[in-house]
Amino acid sequence: MNENTERRVLMLLHPKRESALTTALEIARGLSSAGISVEHHLSSDGSGVPEIARYSGRPIKEFELILVLGGDGTMLRSAEMSYGSTIPILGINIGHMGFLAEVERPSNAEVVRAIISRDFVFEERMSISYEIERHGAIVDSGWALNEIVIEKESSQMVELFVFVDQRPLSLWNCDGVLCATPTGSTAYAFSAGGPVVWPDVDALVLLPLAAHALFAKPMVLSPRSEISISVRSENATLSADGFRHKSLLKEDLITITRDQHTFTLARMNNAPFTNRLVAKFQLPVAGWRGE
Repeated sequence: MNENTERRVLMLLHPKRESALTTALEIARGLSSAGISVEHHLSSDGSGVPEIARYSGRPIKEFELILVLGGDGTMLRSAEMSYGSTIPILGINIGHMGFLAEVERPSNAEVVRAIISRDFVFEERMSISYEIERHGAIVDSGWALNEIVIEKESSQMVELFVFVDQRPLSLWNCDGVLCATPTGSTAYAFSAGGPVVWPDVDALVLLPLAAHALFAKPMVLSPRSEISISVRSENATLSADGFRHKSLLKEDLITITRDQHTFTLARMNNAPFTNRLVAKFQLPVAGWRGE
C-alpha cells in the first residue's frame, strides 16, 4: 500500500448487541488517533454508533480491512459485502462463539495495535456457487461461503434426484440436500450429522437431510466435482448461507460447483483449527498426557 494512501477500515456490527457498539466506539477512537478512517455498517436495522461515520457506500476495495463485531451470522453478512474482492475480514466474537471469528476474544487495545501494524495471519476460504436452470435457461445464480441447501417448503418431504459429475447418484425423498464448503462443515452440515472438514482442505460436503433411504450418508467430494440436483416435487426452496432464499419449481435443475472467488480471513491468533474445536465444544482435553 502506498504510504500516502488514506487508510480506511469498515466495521460491521451486530446492532442488537450493546457490547458490539461499545467495543466499536473504543476501537474506532484508537484507530482514528492513528490516522485511520473508520466507517461502520449494521448487519440489520438499528441506530448504530453516532460517534462513528456511517458507511458511505464507497467501493469495498477502498478499505484495507473489514472488522466484524458479532458472531458467525455477522461474519456471513460481511462476506456478502466483500464478495469478489480481496479485502480481508477480521472477526471479533461478540456473543456465542463461532468458528469464523477469533477463538479467544482479544482486548480492544490488541485489536487496535494489530490493525495499525497490519499484524495478521491470513486464511483463504473457498466458496461455492449455484445456477438454477428452468426450461433450458439459467434463471438465477448465486454463491455461498458456508452452504447451499435445497429443502422442503412445507411439512411434506421433497423429492430430489442428485447427480455427481453428470452421473446419477440417488433419488431421495427427504427434507433436503445440503452442499457445504469446509468452512460450512461446522455450521448447518455439522448439526445435520456431517463431518468436520479442516478449513485448509479443498473439498465439498454433500449431505441428504432426513432421507428415507438405505444410503443417506454424508459424502466428501472433490472440489472439482459438479453437483446437480433435479427437483421432482413442487415444494422446494434454495437457501444460501441461511439468508438468501429462492423459490424453486418442479423440474428445476440446480448445479453447484466451486466458486471462482475466495474469502480472506485475518487472524490475530495463529491457533490451529483443533484449538477452535476444543474451545467451541469444550472437548475433554484436561489431563491429556501430551501436556
